[in-house]
Amino acid sequence: MNIWDRENECMPRSRLAALQLERLRHTVRYVYEKVPYYKEAFDKIGFRPQHLQKIEDLANLPFLTKDDLRDYYPFGLFAAPRREIVRLHASSGTTGRPVVVGYTRRDMENWTELTARMVTLAGVTSEDTAQIAFNYGLFTGGFGLHYGLERVGAAVIPASGGNTARQLMLIRDFAATVLIATPGYALYLGEEAEKQGIDPAHWQLRLGLFGSEPWSEEMRTEIEKRLRITATDNYGLTEMMGPGVSGECHCRAGMHIAEDHFIVETIDPETGSVLPPGEEGELVFTSLTKEAFPVIRFRTKDISRLYPEPCACGRTTARMRRISGRTDDMLIIRGVNVFPSQIESVLINSEGIAPYYRIDVHRRGALDELEISVELASSDLLEPYFQLEELSAAIQRNIYATLALNAKIRLVQPGSLERTTGKAQRVFDHRRRG
Repeated sequence: MNIWDRENECMPRSRLAALQLERLRHTVRYVYEKVPYYKEAFDKIGFRPQHLQKIEDLANLPFLTKDDLRDYYPFGLFAAPRREIVRLHASSGTTGRPVVVGYTRRDMENWTELTARMVTLAGVTSEDTAQIAFNYGLFTGGFGLHYGLERVGAAVIPASGGNTARQLMLIRDFAATVLIATPGYALYLGEEAEKQGIDPAHWQLRLGLFGSEPWSEEMRTEIEKRLRITATDNYGLTEMMGPGVSGECHCRAGMHIAEDHFIVETIDPETGSVLPPGEEGELVFTSLTKEAFPVIRFRTKDISRLYPEPCACGRTTARMRRISGRTDDMLIIRGVNVFPSQIESVLINSEGIAPYYRIDVHRRGALDELEISVELASSDLLEPYFQLEELSAAIQRNIYATLALNAKIRLVQPGSLERTTGKAQRVFDHRRRG
């Protein structure tokens, strides 16, 4: 088994806790002195850096939200002077101002080391050739993984996003062994390969590192079947650093968190109270080593749970379960909490159905209506009509068994739902309009 940084990944938990506290106390002093936002927020609750005596004291500090980050756009939360900033990245900004993050040279070195750690977790070695199908630009995914892959000695194909025919050609001609993409795009690559009569068994591709959007275990199985690879999950977010925050090892029993650089809490998203390890809640991150853009108690809106027990792989870092959804993606339909991943799991397990779907929620009079459009796996299923009715009714029963909700099922022709090279948008809540 290959471990990139044995000292930090296999550190005894007691020593890790001491290191976290030392770094946390430094970070809290640092932001209090360098970032007016934090000084004002801490002063408002009567908190001074010397009050932080143990890690549990972190729970006394206020949360940071994405709205706060946007209010201080672009550089209001930077702690380092602009002359020390060597890189800028930003979120997409599709729901408002983008979140802008900066990196000092030391930040860049840490980022490279952590992405090297993460790709090694997944199984990448210096013998691999990795094709990155993330966009290169302000999005952190492409550049973040690029440098980490190079650090471990892998050859990098910076294919960037889109141009699916070219992606398939590069996988074949450049003998790529590792694919970096969103899970949705990996699935699409498999579909297009099948349409073009390409047998992935003839490729050298063996491993996929997928992130940037929630995906279900059922989708993992589908990707592995179509591309004939081992598919691994990883997690990162712009506000923390980008990719490299956590990732799966070969045990695939949760994503190992770089706890020497981040403290992670789970909270009740309604009350904000900290939950014990193992309970499902919203993830809250605090950075421990960032210089340009340190972050204290950032609410991610991502739903997961933490596993603090050492892993069978030998690493002692806590693990996080794959993201099951986001608090802002959760739909409340007739009083029932619904995550898109629950619907995805039902659909992918349905015979005759392709793994592409769209969820629409409407309000008809006083009632909410859940409508699910899902592609048929083959045009042959379009007839006879009674077969469509049976398939639709079976999906409807399975959705009800999972959610206790009736849904309107629309079976649509293969290839009729939109594909994307980036993060897939599958949920459209029309009740929020107007």
